[in-house]
Amino acid sequence: MPKSLLQKWKEILSIAWPLIIANGFWNIQLTIDRVFLGSHATESLGAAMAVMGVFWTPMALLQQTACYCTTFVAQYFGAKENQKIGASLWHALYISIIGGILFLFLMFISPYFFKWIGHSPIIQGLESNYFNALCYSALPTAMVAAFSGFFTGLGKTRVVILINASGLLANAIFDYLLIFGKLGFTAYGIAGAGYATSIAAYVSAFVGAVLIYNEKNESLYCVKSAWRPTRDLFYRYFRFGLPSGLQWALEGLAFSVFLILMGRFQNGDAALASSSIVVTVMMIAILPAMGIAQAVMVLVGQHLGEKKPELAEEASWSGVQVSSIYIACVALSFLLIPEFYLSWFQNSQNLELWNEVKTIVPYLLAYVAFFTSFDSLNLNLSFALRGAGDTRFVSLVALIVPWPLMIMPTYLTSHFEKAVYWAWAFASLFIVSQAIIFWRRFVGGKWKSMSVIS
Repeated sequence: MPKSLLQKWKEILSIAWPLIIANGFWNIQLTIDRVFLGSHATESLGAAMAVMGVFWTPMALLQQTACYCTTFVAQYFGAKENQKIGASLWHALYISIIGGILFLFLMFISPYFFKWIGHSPIIQGLESNYFNALCYSALPTAMVAAFSGFFTGLGKTRVVILINASGLLANAIFDYLLIFGKLGFTAYGIAGAGYATSIAAYVSAFVGAVLIYNEKNESLYCVKSAWRPTRDLFYRYFRFGLPSGLQWALEGLAFSVFLILMGRFQNGDAALASSSIVVTVMMIAILPAMGIAQAVMVLVGQHLGEKKPELAEEASWSGVQVSSIYIACVALSFLLIPEFYLSWFQNSQNLELWNEVKTIVPYLLAYVAFFTSFDSLNLNLSFALRGAGDTRFVSLVALIVPWPLMIMPTYLTSHFEKAVYWAWAFASLFIVSQAIIFWRRFVGGKWKSMSVIS
């Protein structure tokens, strides 16, 4: 008997709601960082945003490659080959450890890199300090992605809430202690936010490990005994998981260049601070929708493992429908109450800079309200393709599309008086175009015959 529309939505939401909450914790964590940093200095907001763009490029490659454990687990689970799930997790952890160690070497070149970017001298120093502090978070963040991917692939997404909640609590506490120097701790300012993020990631990784490595999971999925690395699994992680990570890394690279160009505008400090606020607020719309897209990825993987592509397609469209409703409501709030969001970040230490920022932000939120309406397609269909194993196409889109539609036009208009508005218009063009491309690929149906486990 075919499922009703409400039954399909319920199936998606039963997996998605814990992921929405978990992603919400991550968004709250970012917001706490930005609010504390805004209270510390408005300049720190711009520096933090620029650094996160740069940091996210290599971090996304590592984290999302490790996180592709979700698809392996989902497809093995759907195919009822549970004994192979533990090995998938271990290979994700090996990638996390190797990548996390290599990440630390970036600390040696960060001062030269941020000097080359050419932001104001004050911003350069803040950027380098924050980036170096964040580098310590790479290894545990990737491990958290692998642990979360294990539970998500099984559909046990409620456990992910606990993993993320532990990190949120630790981050909030150490943000307060290390940014402002409370209770006898040294006041590290913006670097303190980076150290707090790193400590929080280790806390989450510890909680994830405790929840996974027990006798029940060993008997069901061989999470302890299947630790030996194999050439075949590493090959498949690099064949499917690496392009998945590349998608995020390439988009992160494009966005980093976008922010670098923005920092070179005539009003670069105000443009960076405004964009930092807008991106932080934008996550209120994006991260819950991403939780729905992650649920789509799980169901696509499980249904393809069961050899039922028609159910995978139904789940994908259900995800688009549910996230569209949510995003529309949030986008409306961006248009109607931008002052509410601005009030979170108000700082009067540099009144001239803040006055410029509060003029820019409502216009940028209007752009966000427009292009996020296309993210229900963008997120759900790209995650569906990843859940099937169509990761090469997804990464190819991320490699090609942002540059002619967002980066080059932003560069060519960077000398305009209102360059920040032009830049976000081009960002909107990129998001809309990407959504259309993923839609065309999805309806083409090639993904229905794909598999990462066969």
